[in-house]
Amino acid sequence: MATMPTASDPTAAAASATADTYTNFSGLQALKHAAAKNDPAAIRKVAQQFESMFTRMMLKSMRDTVGTDPLFGSDAEKTYQGMYDDQLSIQMSKGRGLGLADMLVRQLQRLGAAGAAASAAASATGSSGIKGSTTTGSVSGTGAANPSAKPAPPAASAATQQSFIRGLWPQAQQAGQQLGVDATNLIAQAALETNWGRNLPHDSSGHSSNNLFGVKATGAWNGASVQSMTSEVAADGSTTSSEAPFRSYADASQSFQDYVSILRNNPRYAAALNTGSNAQAFAAGLRRGGYATDPDYARKVSAVANNISGHLAMNLRGLTALKSGADLPTPVTTRTL
Repeated sequence: MATMPTASDPTAAAASATADTYTNFSGLQALKHAAAKNDPAAIRKVAQQFESMFTRMMLKSMRDTVGTDPLFGSDAEKTYQGMYDDQLSIQMSKGRGLGLADMLVRQLQRLGAAGAAASAAASATGSSGIKGSTTTGSVSGTGAANPSAKPAPPAASAATQQSFIRGLWPQAQQAGQQLGVDATNLIAQAALETNWGRNLPHDSSGHSSNNLFGVKATGAWNGASVQSMTSEVAADGSTTSSEAPFRSYADASQSFQDYVSILRNNPRYAAALNTGSNAQAFAAGLRRGGYATDPDYARKVSAVANNISGHLAMNLRGLTALKSGADLPTPVTTRTL
Protein backbone atom coordinates (compact mmCIF):
# COMPACT_ATOMS: atom_id res chain seq x y z
CA MET A 1 0.00 0.00 0.00
CA ALA A 2 1.34 3.45 -0.88
CA THR A 3 2.50 5.79 1.85
CA MET A 4 2.51 9.56 2.01
CA PRO A 5 5.82 11.25 1.08
CA THR A 6 7.65 13.02 3.85
CA ALA A 7 8.27 16.76 3.72
CA SER A 8 12.01 16.10 3.69
CA ASP A 9 11.79 13.95 0.59
CA PRO A 10 9.88 15.92 -2.09
CA THR A 11 11.22 13.71 -4.87
CA ALA A 12 9.33 10.79 -3.40
CA ALA A 13 5.99 12.51 -3.95
CA ALA A 14 5.33 11.21 -7.45
CA ALA A 15 6.72 7.77 -6.67
CA SER A 16 4.42 7.29 -3.70
CA ALA A 17 1.53 9.14 -5.30
CA THR A 18 -0.25 6.03 -6.40
CA ALA A 19 -3.08 3.80 -5.29
CA ASP A 20 -2.30 0.09 -5.62
CA THR A 21 -5.69 -0.78 -4.17
CA TYR A 22 -8.94 1.02 -4.74
CA THR A 23 -9.31 1.62 -0.99
CA ASN A 24 -5.94 3.39 -0.71
CA PHE A 25 -7.03 6.98 -0.18
CA SER A 26 -3.64 8.06 1.16
CA GLY A 27 -2.09 7.28 -2.23
CA LEU A 28 -4.69 9.44 -3.96
CA GLN A 29 -4.04 12.25 -1.50
CA ALA A 30 -0.31 12.04 -2.23
CA LEU A 31 -1.08 12.17 -5.95
CA LYS A 32 -3.20 15.28 -5.39
CA HIS A 33 -0.30 17.01 -3.62
CA ALA A 34 2.17 16.03 -6.36
CA ALA A 35 -0.15 17.28 -9.11
CA ALA A 36 -0.71 20.57 -7.27
CA LYS A 37 3.06 21.12 -7.33
CA ASN A 38 3.14 20.47 -11.10
CA ASP A 39 5.39 17.45 -10.61
CA PRO A 40 6.02 16.07 -14.15
CA ALA A 41 6.11 12.51 -12.80
CA ALA A 42 2.58 12.96 -11.47
CA ILE A 43 1.22 13.32 -15.01
CA ARG A 44 1.57 9.59 -15.72
CA LYS A 45 0.05 8.67 -12.37
CA VAL A 46 -2.96 10.88 -13.05
CA ALA A 47 -3.29 9.42 -16.55
CA GLN A 48 -3.20 5.88 -15.14
CA GLN A 49 -5.89 6.74 -12.59
CA PHE A 50 -8.06 8.13 -15.38
CA GLU A 51 -7.49 4.97 -17.43
CA SER A 52 -8.49 2.81 -14.47
CA MET A 53 -11.72 4.81 -14.11
CA PHE A 54 -12.41 4.33 -17.81
CA THR A 55 -11.69 0.59 -17.47
CA ARG A 56 -14.06 0.37 -14.51
CA MET A 57 -16.82 1.97 -16.59
CA MET A 58 -16.27 -0.61 -19.34
CA LEU A 59 -16.40 -3.47 -16.84
CA LYS A 60 -19.61 -2.13 -15.35
CA SER A 61 -21.15 -1.80 -18.80
CA MET A 62 -20.22 -5.43 -19.55
CA ARG A 63 -21.70 -6.63 -16.25
CA ASP A 64 -24.92 -4.72 -16.88
CA THR A 65 -25.19 -6.23 -20.34
CA VAL A 66 -24.85 -9.79 -19.01
CA GLY A 67 -27.20 -9.10 -16.14
CA THR A 68 -27.63 -10.92 -12.82
CA ASP A 69 -28.03 -14.70 -12.69
CA PRO A 70 -31.79 -15.20 -12.16
CA LEU A 71 -31.25 -18.33 -10.03
CA PHE A 72 -28.07 -17.80 -8.04
CA GLY A 73 -27.55 -14.08 -8.28
CA SER A 74 -27.82 -11.95 -5.15
CA ASP A 75 -27.05 -8.47 -3.83
CA ALA A 76 -24.05 -9.89 -1.98
CA GLU A 77 -22.68 -11.30 -5.21
CA LYS A 78 -23.03 -7.91 -6.93
CA THR A 79 -21.25 -6.22 -4.02
CA TYR A 80 -18.26 -8.55 -4.11
CA GLN A 81 -18.19 -8.52 -7.88
CA GLY A 82 -18.09 -4.72 -7.82
CA MET A 83 -15.18 -4.77 -5.35
CA TYR A 84 -13.35 -7.22 -7.60
CA ASP A 85 -13.93 -5.02 -10.68
CA ASP A 86 -12.67 -1.94 -8.82
CA GLN A 87 -9.39 -3.68 -8.08
CA LEU A 88 -9.22 -5.31 -11.52
CA SER A 89 -9.49 -1.94 -13.24
CA ILE A 90 -6.47 -0.70 -11.27
CA GLN A 91 -4.43 -3.78 -12.11
CA MET A 92 -5.29 -3.55 -15.81
CA SER A 93 -4.05 0.06 -15.92
CA LYS A 94 -0.60 -0.75 -14.54
CA GLY A 95 2.43 -0.90 -16.81
CA ARG A 96 1.43 -0.22 -20.41
CA GLY A 97 -2.21 -0.74 -19.57
CA LEU A 98 -4.71 -0.23 -22.37
CA GLY A 99 -2.70 2.58 -23.98
CA LEU A 100 -5.10 5.33 -22.96
CA ALA A 101 -2.73 6.63 -20.27
CA ASP A 102 0.08 7.02 -22.82
CA MET A 103 -2.20 9.07 -25.07
CA LEU A 104 -3.24 11.29 -22.17
CA VAL A 105 0.37 11.85 -21.12
CA ARG A 106 1.34 12.98 -24.63
CA GLN A 107 -1.66 15.31 -24.84
CA LEU A 108 -1.07 16.86 -21.41
CA GLN A 109 2.62 17.36 -22.16
CA ARG A 110 1.77 19.08 -25.46
CA LEU A 111 -0.70 21.40 -23.71
CA GLY A 112 1.84 22.17 -21.03
CA ALA A 113 4.52 22.95 -23.59
CA ALA A 114 2.11 25.19 -25.53
CA GLY A 115 1.23 27.09 -22.40
CA ALA A 116 4.88 27.58 -21.51
CA ALA A 117 5.70 28.79 -25.01
CA ALA A 118 2.80 31.24 -24.95
CA SER A 119 3.94 32.60 -21.58
CA ALA A 120 7.46 33.00 -22.95
CA ALA A 121 6.10 34.90 -25.93
CA ALA A 122 4.19 37.18 -23.56
CA SER A 123 7.42 38.34 -21.90
CA ALA A 124 9.67 38.12 -24.97
CA THR A 125 9.72 41.88 -25.53
CA GLY A 126 11.15 42.90 -22.16
CA SER A 127 9.88 46.42 -21.52
CA SER A 128 7.36 46.17 -24.32
CA GLY A 129 3.73 46.08 -23.33
CA ILE A 130 2.82 43.99 -26.33
CA LYS A 131 3.03 40.25 -26.57
CA GLY A 132 5.76 39.53 -29.11
CA SER A 133 5.99 43.13 -30.30
CA THR A 134 6.69 42.84 -34.01
CA THR A 135 6.27 45.88 -36.18
CA THR A 136 7.22 46.56 -39.75
CA GLY A 137 7.92 50.25 -39.51
CA SER A 138 8.80 50.72 -43.17
CA VAL A 139 5.96 48.55 -44.39
CA SER A 140 2.94 50.67 -45.22
CA GLY A 141 -0.28 49.71 -43.57
CA THR A 142 0.97 47.31 -40.91
CA GLY A 143 2.82 47.26 -37.62
CA ALA A 144 2.01 46.54 -34.00
CA ALA A 145 1.62 49.18 -31.35
CA ASN A 146 4.13 49.01 -28.53
CA PRO A 147 3.68 51.27 -25.51
CA SER A 148 7.35 50.91 -24.59
CA ALA A 149 7.18 53.46 -21.81
CA LYS A 150 5.35 50.94 -19.64
CA PRO A 151 6.81 47.76 -18.12
CA ALA A 152 5.61 44.42 -19.42
CA PRO A 153 2.36 43.38 -17.71
CA PRO A 154 1.96 39.94 -16.15
CA ALA A 155 0.84 37.14 -18.45
CA ALA A 156 -2.89 37.18 -19.14
CA SER A 157 -4.93 34.96 -16.86
CA ALA A 158 -6.87 31.98 -18.22
CA ALA A 159 -10.12 33.89 -17.62
CA THR A 160 -8.84 36.87 -19.63
CA GLN A 161 -7.80 34.60 -22.48
CA GLN A 162 -11.14 32.77 -22.49
CA SER A 163 -13.00 36.09 -22.56
CA PHE A 164 -10.85 37.35 -25.43
CA ILE A 165 -11.45 34.18 -27.45
CA ARG A 166 -15.22 34.17 -26.90
CA GLY A 167 -15.60 37.89 -27.56
CA LEU A 168 -13.87 37.72 -30.95
CA TRP A 169 -14.83 34.25 -32.15
CA PRO A 170 -17.79 35.28 -34.40
CA GLN A 171 -15.73 37.97 -36.15
CA ALA A 172 -12.74 35.64 -36.47
CA GLN A 173 -14.89 32.93 -38.04
CA GLN A 174 -16.31 35.33 -40.60
CA ALA A 175 -12.88 36.73 -41.46
CA GLY A 176 -11.35 33.26 -41.55
CA GLN A 177 -13.86 32.09 -44.14
CA GLN A 178 -12.91 35.01 -46.39
CA LEU A 179 -9.18 34.40 -45.99
CA GLY A 180 -9.16 30.61 -45.93
CA VAL A 181 -7.55 30.73 -42.47
CA ASP A 182 -8.67 29.02 -39.28
CA ALA A 183 -10.33 31.43 -36.85
CA THR A 184 -7.99 30.19 -34.12
CA ASN A 185 -4.97 31.55 -35.99
CA LEU A 186 -6.53 34.97 -36.49
CA ILE A 187 -7.33 35.24 -32.79
CA ALA A 188 -3.81 34.06 -32.00
CA GLN A 189 -2.33 36.90 -34.04
CA ALA A 190 -4.68 39.43 -32.45
CA ALA A 191 -3.76 38.09 -28.99
CA LEU A 192 -0.06 38.38 -29.80
CA GLU A 193 -0.36 41.92 -31.17
CA THR A 194 -2.51 43.25 -28.30
CA ASN A 195 -1.47 41.06 -25.34
CA TRP A 196 -4.93 39.47 -25.22
CA GLY A 197 -6.69 42.81 -25.76
CA ARG A 198 -4.95 44.54 -22.87
CA ASN A 199 -2.63 46.78 -24.91
CA LEU A 200 -4.45 48.31 -27.83
CA PRO A 201 -3.48 51.79 -29.09
CA HIS A 202 -5.54 54.51 -27.39
CA ASP A 203 -6.18 58.16 -28.19
CA SER A 204 -5.29 61.01 -25.83
CA SER A 205 -8.63 60.67 -24.02
CA GLY A 206 -8.09 56.97 -23.38
CA HIS A 207 -10.55 55.61 -25.95
CA SER A 208 -9.51 52.34 -27.57
CA SER A 209 -8.67 52.24 -31.26
CA ASN A 210 -10.00 48.65 -31.45
CA ASN A 211 -6.96 48.02 -33.66
CA LEU A 212 -6.48 44.28 -33.14
CA PHE A 213 -3.78 43.72 -35.75
CA GLY A 214 -1.49 46.75 -35.32
CA VAL A 215 -2.38 48.29 -38.67
CA LYS A 216 -0.74 51.66 -39.28
CA ALA A 217 -2.61 54.70 -40.59
CA THR A 218 -0.40 55.17 -43.63
CA GLY A 219 -0.97 55.09 -47.36
CA ALA A 220 -4.50 55.87 -48.53
CA TRP A 221 -6.11 55.62 -45.07
CA ASN A 222 -8.54 58.52 -44.54
CA GLY A 223 -10.21 57.30 -41.35
CA ALA A 224 -9.56 58.08 -37.71
CA SER A 225 -6.15 57.38 -36.24
CA VAL A 226 -4.27 57.43 -32.94
CA GLN A 227 -0.61 57.94 -32.10
CA SER A 228 1.24 55.11 -30.38
CA MET A 229 4.75 53.83 -29.87
CA THR A 230 5.96 51.10 -32.19
CA SER A 231 9.16 49.07 -32.42
CA GLU A 232 11.11 47.64 -35.33
CA VAL A 233 13.57 44.74 -35.37
CA ALA A 234 16.55 45.46 -37.61
CA ALA A 235 18.50 42.89 -39.59
CA ASP A 236 21.17 42.78 -36.88
CA GLY A 237 18.54 41.97 -34.25
CA SER A 238 18.51 45.41 -32.63
CA THR A 239 15.19 47.06 -31.80
CA THR A 240 14.32 50.72 -32.25
CA SER A 241 11.18 52.49 -31.03
CA SER A 242 9.32 55.44 -32.47
CA GLU A 243 5.87 56.98 -32.47
CA ALA A 244 3.59 56.26 -35.41
CA PRO A 245 -0.08 56.72 -36.37
CA PHE A 246 -2.35 53.67 -36.14
CA ARG A 247 -5.78 53.15 -37.60
CA SER A 248 -8.74 53.54 -35.27
CA TYR A 249 -11.94 51.54 -35.69
CA ALA A 250 -15.47 51.82 -34.32
CA ASP A 251 -15.42 48.20 -33.12
CA ALA A 252 -13.68 44.87 -33.45
CA SER A 253 -15.72 43.84 -36.51
CA GLN A 254 -14.43 46.85 -38.45
CA SER A 255 -10.87 45.96 -37.47
CA PHE A 256 -11.30 42.40 -38.75
CA GLN A 257 -12.83 43.50 -42.05
CA ASP A 258 -10.10 46.05 -42.71
CA TYR A 259 -7.52 43.35 -41.95
CA VAL A 260 -9.22 41.01 -44.43
CA SER A 261 -9.10 43.73 -47.07
CA ILE A 262 -5.38 44.35 -46.48
CA LEU A 263 -4.44 40.69 -46.81
CA ARG A 264 -6.65 39.98 -49.82
CA ASN A 265 -5.64 43.10 -51.75
CA ASN A 266 -1.89 42.79 -51.19
CA PRO A 267 -0.18 40.14 -53.37
CA ARG A 268 2.77 40.02 -50.97
CA TYR A 269 0.53 38.32 -48.39
CA ALA A 270 -0.74 35.66 -50.79
CA ALA A 271 1.31 32.95 -49.07
CA ALA A 272 -0.63 33.56 -45.84
CA LEU A 273 -4.02 32.98 -47.46
CA ASN A 274 -5.74 29.59 -47.60
CA THR A 275 -3.39 28.09 -45.03
CA GLY A 276 -6.26 26.60 -43.05
CA SER A 277 -5.33 25.48 -39.55
CA ASN A 278 -1.58 25.70 -40.16
CA ALA A 279 -0.63 28.61 -37.87
CA GLN A 280 3.06 28.31 -38.71
CA ALA A 281 2.42 28.65 -42.46
CA PHE A 282 -0.02 31.53 -41.92
CA ALA A 283 2.36 33.58 -39.78
CA ALA A 284 5.39 32.71 -41.92
CA GLY A 285 3.51 33.98 -44.97
CA LEU A 286 2.84 37.27 -43.19
CA ARG A 287 6.45 37.52 -42.12
CA ARG A 288 7.77 36.94 -45.64
CA GLY A 289 5.32 39.54 -46.96
CA GLY A 290 6.77 42.15 -44.62
CA TYR A 291 3.95 42.28 -42.10
CA ALA A 292 6.40 41.87 -39.20
CA THR A 293 10.12 42.33 -38.77
CA ASP A 294 10.52 39.94 -35.83
CA PRO A 295 12.27 36.82 -37.21
CA ASP A 296 10.54 34.76 -34.49
CA TYR A 297 7.05 35.96 -35.44
CA ALA A 298 5.81 32.66 -36.87
CA ARG A 299 6.85 30.68 -33.80
CA LYS A 300 5.15 33.15 -31.47
CA VAL A 301 1.87 33.13 -33.38
CA SER A 302 1.98 29.34 -33.56
CA ALA A 303 2.60 29.08 -29.80
CA VAL A 304 -0.39 31.29 -29.02
CA ALA A 305 -2.54 29.31 -31.48
CA ASN A 306 -1.61 26.09 -29.66
CA ASN A 307 -2.52 27.76 -26.40
CA ILE A 308 -5.94 28.73 -27.77
CA SER A 309 -6.46 25.19 -29.05
CA GLY A 310 -5.72 24.00 -25.54
CA HIS A 311 -8.41 26.29 -24.16
CA LEU A 312 -10.92 24.90 -26.62
CA ALA A 313 -9.92 21.27 -26.12
CA MET A 314 -10.26 21.52 -22.35
CA ASN A 315 -13.69 23.12 -22.53
CA LEU A 316 -15.85 20.96 -24.78
CA ARG A 317 -19.01 22.80 -23.83
CA GLY A 318 -17.44 26.09 -24.77
CA LEU A 319 -16.19 24.62 -28.04
CA THR A 320 -19.68 23.42 -28.97
CA ALA A 321 -21.11 26.83 -28.17
CA LEU A 322 -18.45 28.58 -30.23
CA LYS A 323 -18.99 26.38 -33.27
CA SER A 324 -22.75 26.63 -33.15
CA GLY A 325 -22.86 30.28 -32.18
CA ALA A 326 -25.12 29.43 -29.25
CA ASP A 327 -24.71 31.16 -25.90
CA LEU A 328 -22.11 33.51 -27.33
CA PRO A 329 -21.93 36.96 -25.79
CA THR A 330 -23.04 39.86 -27.94
CA PRO A 331 -20.03 41.07 -29.94
CA VAL A 332 -18.55 44.10 -28.22
CA THR A 333 -15.77 46.52 -28.93
CA THR A 334 -12.34 45.70 -27.65
CA ARG A 335 -12.64 48.40 -25.01
CA THR A 336 -14.22 45.81 -22.76
CA LEU A 337 -11.67 43.08 -23.44
